[in-house]
Amino acid sequence: MTVKQMGPLFLEKGLNRPLFDSKIQAGFPSPTDDEVGDSLNLLELLVPHPNSTFYVRVVGDSMQGAGIFSGDILIVDRSSKPVERSIVVAVVNKEFTVKRLVYENGIPTLVPENSSYPTIRLQGEEELEIWGVVTYVLHKP
Repeated sequence: MTVKQMGPLFLEKGLNRPLFDSKIQAGFPSPTDDEVGDSLNLLELLVPHPNSTFYVRVVGDSMQGAGIFSGDILIVDRSSKPVERSIVVAVVNKEFTVKRLVYENGIPTLVPENSSYPTIRLQGEEELEIWGVVTYVLHKP
């Protein structure tokens, strides 16, 4: 799975919208409640570090097991420290990819979430650069 460069994604600074106090049941239905509580600012929620955040569009299906599909937009934070099992945007031998970061005997390894694709294990002179940690995935249901 590769990532495709795209133009800026703009969210209004004042993108505050009502946040209903009611919770939505994912199991059995519950009575409705029309009370409006606080407001929710999507920019603050999705992009807490605007100066270190970028967006990319996904091409391919190597991460579908993680719920990332071709055409999705990834919100990537360069200031977040990648930890074991983070989903990262990385550059391997001058090519961008999105994969899950795991460490095998202390060596960073990039693992796809689709068994049709190989795990990327660095060998010899290969270079790996982590560009950022995927913090959110935007896709239409």
